Amino acid sequence: MNCQPFNGTVLRSTEGRLDLKGTMTPESLMTSRLTQMIFHGFLWIAPCVTNLLWAQTPAQSPHRFEGVVARKVAYDYLQFLPAGYEEGSTHQWPLMLFLHGAGERGNDLEKVKQHGPPRRVDADPDFPFVLISPQCPEGQVWDADALLGLLDEVVDRLNIDTKRVYVTGLSMGGFGTWNLIAKDPGRFAAAAPICGGGSTRDFLLPRSRAALESLPIWVFHGEKDTVVLPEESKRLVAFFQSRLQGRIKLTLYPEAGHDSWTATYANPELYQWMLEQRR
Repeated sequence: MNCQPFNGTVLRSTEGRLDLKGTMTPESLMTSRLTQMIFHGFLWIAPCVTNLLWAQTPAQSPHRFEGVVARKVAYDYLQFLPAGYEEGSTHQWPLMLFLHGAGERGNDLEKVKQHGPPRRVDADPDFPFVLISPQCPEGQVWDADALLGLLDEVVDRLNIDTKRVYVTGLSMGGFGTWNLIAKDPGRFAAAAPICGGGSTRDFLLPRSRAALESLPIWVFHGEKDTVVLPEESKRLVAFFQSRLQGRIKLTLYPEAGHDSWTATYANPELYQWMLEQRR
């Protein structure tokens, strides 16, 4: 038996009959043509039906969500009251909020005293501010909403001059300081972020542009900082100067690494500058 190639066109019709030579019989050919006409007609009418259905059913419809988003927050904190503070007095005191760095997180408030104003006030009872120094829990970063809630509680409880509320922080606390003034710039009379940083995006659509433009900010950073690069502070300062024409200044320590806070918090000019600012 010899094997031969089959050369022909195989078309399956509704009858499905082929002659032995590989060509359609006349009646099968007619049925095949009718099938093709029906098929092409379907291809023409299908888009029309689809478009009609889409026109009757919108792709998008408007909706609204409304609810209350609430969460519990908590901070342990150190409170310092200056000499001369009296509970029953009507005298109002300036308030400084200090935000520590990542190394002082946890649940031991003694760690908060390692750097900055909490360390200073242990030896200086005449420190001229009410000082509030919260501790960030381990594994977390500063939460602006929680800090603003803390300020609400302190201002309501103590004799605080709300036109003289200041915020400062180092490293992670520097980032927290930038975040706070982005969140609510009108709350503060001045800010002093040290070796921190943040995103200029947070200041593109500020809650109050006027409050942000008028907020005095004194920024500090070490030129040799390899933990938080000085470019972080330089970028934000440049943004404030060019886009907001803000009241901002930058102090760079040419030989300082990440620890630019020791020199800053030892400088009495920082505290004098703060006391000169009012909201």
